[in-house]
Amino acid sequence: MKLNCSQADLSLALSLVNRAVSPNNTLPVLNNILMKAEGKRLFLSATNLEIAISASFEAEVENEGTLTVPAKILSSYVSLLNDKDVGLSVTGGNTLQVQSKGSTTKMKGISSEEFPLLPKLDKPEILKFSVKAILDALEQVVFAASTNISRPVLTGVFWQVAGKVTKLAATDSYRLGEKTLNTEKDSEKTLSFIVPSKTAQELMKVLSSTTVPEFEAYVGKGQVLFKVDGVELMSRLIEGNFPDYEKILPKDIKTHAVLLTEDLILGLKKVSVIVRENSNNVRLKVSKDGVQIASEETQVGQGSSDLAAQVTGEPLETALNVQYLLDVLAHLGSKEVNLGLNDGLSPVMVTPTSGTDYLHIIMPLKV
Repeated sequence: MKLNCSQADLSLALSLVNRAVSPNNTLPVLNNILMKAEGKRLFLSATNLEIAISASFEAEVENEGTLTVPAKILSSYVSLLNDKDVGLSVTGGNTLQVQSKGSTTKMKGISSEEFPLLPKLDKPEILKFSVKAILDALEQVVFAASTNISRPVLTGVFWQVAGKVTKLAATDSYRLGEKTLNTEKDSEKTLSFIVPSKTAQELMKVLSSTTVPEFEAYVGKGQVLFKVDGVELMSRLIEGNFPDYEKILPKDIKTHAVLLTEDLILGLKKVSVIVRENSNNVRLKVSKDGVQIASEETQVGQGSSDLAAQVTGEPLETALNVQYLLDVLAHLGSKEVNLGLNDGLSPVMVTPTSGTDYLHIIMPLKV
């Protein structure tokens, strides 16, 4: 393998594929990046056997070839190079020589034959999505996914595609977020799958670094492949059935309280200082005068905050996890928030006042 390439292109590709490298791999080759010079491009790939990320860019390839090299060492070294052009060549079997103006460094690699073969999708369903729409949707739901592996289906983001409507949802059984997207193209098939939350987070990073308006998802049996502007992210899908959460969504709301999002966040943060040692438990008291956030008296103390609100319906009181409420408000994307309540034992619905395509519910705490 012998080629010349741009330092900027190489550095960017390394930063993308490095996200699939786990420092705790038991197989040494999984700590490496697979480099493949072919045609007029250099392809980089990395995997931790859960996800795989590949990126490619144009290069002046003199001799085609492959090699795996330590991801951390190569990335750290390339980031220090100030030259526009970098020469890469394989010498002495499995040694990569990196050459730039005034410096030459050799790194010992591992044969590409030891690198695991990435699975190929057999007759996948191909879907097209807006980069911005999916990025916004993931930011609003992925934080609600569970981290408890005892129920795997809750550790991912549920995707449902039907006609011109795509829904993304995530839940840990205590809270749930759902985002609804409308697409111009009508999907011929109804399709649903669960993407691991770690994969969803990596996809968000890839989507946020691109300038193209659309990307593709190839959904196969047990696997999904996202293609974004020369970057490919492959991941396993989570097997199982996502909960039929629509059954628990409140249908009729007795009480609505509309508040400024910033005011509610500030009020919650003030009380959260007191309730950190009390399971983050806060009480929301909704009355015609507004909304009061209050804590029970703890060893630390007791706090309350009164907020102005437009209230319609009956006075109600409920108890919630303050952190759950802060999480959704941080991703709401609206100046005003609508809190929907039915009684102290029913889920609280949190929605932006600026649209109807996003909803979040939080289960109340028993007090």
